[in-house]
Parts: sequence; C-alpha cells; structure tokens
Amino acid sequence: MLTNWHTALEIAARTGVIYLLVLVGIRLTGKREVGQMTPFDLTLLLLLSNSVQNAMTGPDTSLMGGVVAAVVLLTLNYLLADLSGINRRFRSVIQGSPTLLIHNGELIAAHCAKEHVTIDEVQRALREHGIGAIGEVALAVLEVDGSISVLKYDDIPDHVKPHKRMKFLNRH
Repeated sequence: MLTNWHTALEIAARTGVIYLLVLVGIRLTGKREVGQMTPFDLTLLLLLSNSVQNAMTGPDTSLMGGVVAAVVLLTLNYLLADLSGINRRFRSVIQGSPTLLIHNGELIAAHCAKEHVTIDEVQRALREHGIGAIGEVALAVLEVDGSISVLKYDDIPDHVKPHKRMKFLNRH
C-alpha cells in the first residue's frame, strides 16, 4: 500500500512539473500561436502531449496512474484560473497583456515583430472587419487570446478620437 501512495505522489509531482513547464513554454511562444493554431501548431501540441505523458506517469501505465495525472492537471488548471481571476498581476504573467499593433492609422512594426505577427495577418484581420487599409484604423490590438480587435475611426465618438484624425479635421 505504501508503494502505491509513493507512486501516486511521484506521479502528482511529475505531472505538476510538466504542467508548469508546458504552460511556460506555451506562454513564451506568444499570443499568436495560442489563438491561431496552424497545422504545424496542432501537430506540435499533439506530439508534445504524447511526449510528456511518459514523463508524468513514469513506468506506471495503470488506470490509477492516469487518474492521478488527470486529477493533478485539472486541479492545477482550476487553481491557476482561479488565481488569475483574483490577481491582475498574476493574470498578466500567465496570460500576457494585449499588444497595440496599429495606432492612429500607422502600423507599429516593432510590436508586430515582437509578437510574430506578419503584415499579411494584420491585413487579413482588417479585411475580416470590413476595412480596406491600415490608414482607416484608429486602433488594432492583438488580444491575449490571439485575436486581433480593430476600431475604425468611425467607431470612436468624436470627443475621444485620436489626435491624428483630429489634426486632419482641423486643417479643413
């Protein structure tokens, strides 16, 4: 009986370490990869899950070993989600924060490069929002889930429009 509890605790510890390692690895790959999975990303995820399974359970391939690993994963996920809901600083570390991609009709190339977002991806997002050109955009933001939110100048009330547009309007 002691060996079984020892094995269960070992599986729980291994699973916790692997969970945190994979979470950090996915977090470091950036927002785009998490939110917009390509076939390469899906393949990596499937292979990664298969490769770490043995590291979590070790030589124990029993049903109980799988149950212990699953319970630890679900518990850690619940606890991290709960803590993220309570603590804003922790949430920004785990989930990241939104990144401004377009401001006042100008693409911020450094932010796109940092997030590994190509101009083609930005333009695709603009088309999805019915926008034909970057110059029509007041703000475009890469959200923490990998989606790109876009605000056109027309969507912003006049009293809060960005300065670039206001300068243009004041010239006439």
